[in-house]
Amino acid sequence: MNPLSLIVRTVCNVFAWFMVIFGAYIIVHGHLSPGGGFQGGAVVATFIAFLLVAHGGKRLLGWVKEGLFSAVESTGLLIFLGAGLFGISTTFFYNFLAKKGGLFGSVVPLGSNTGVLNSSGTIALMNLAVGLEVVAGLSLIIVYMFKGIRLELDREEESHDR
Repeated sequence: MNPLSLIVRTVCNVFAWFMVIFGAYIIVHGHLSPGGGFQGGAVVATFIAFLLVAHGGKRLLGWVKEGLFSAVESTGLLIFLGAGLFGISTTFFYNFLAKKGGLFGSVVPLGSNTGVLNSSGTIALMNLAVGLEVVAGLSLIIVYMFKGIRLELDREEESHDR
């Protein structure tokens, strides 16, 4: 896959970061509005596909480290399972952080949703973990699919050369 024109690459360089910010917003606000870890992770992973199309595969493979994506995916899974197991004394996935104060456990005021980000307890933590998992997993799928296409095209070129 060859890079596209300078105009397309420039537009990608400017607007691709907005996708990452919007995806992070969806992940962080998942317990307050429609969205969450999976939806936001899919938006952020679209960033990799956008880079692949605009800048070409060779350049993307120079930027992307598959080991880092695998580590992020594993970290997201461990955080998710850890959050589920910490409440095991009561039940699996018990919301042990709710109403405890601190980063994730602020008490929710009565009335309509006021948008208090730290009011969900473990739900926000699990949204972040799922977001990490989906970003890394979908990014790896995009990279491996490109590598598979490239490998197949290389085989076809070799068979035509013979």
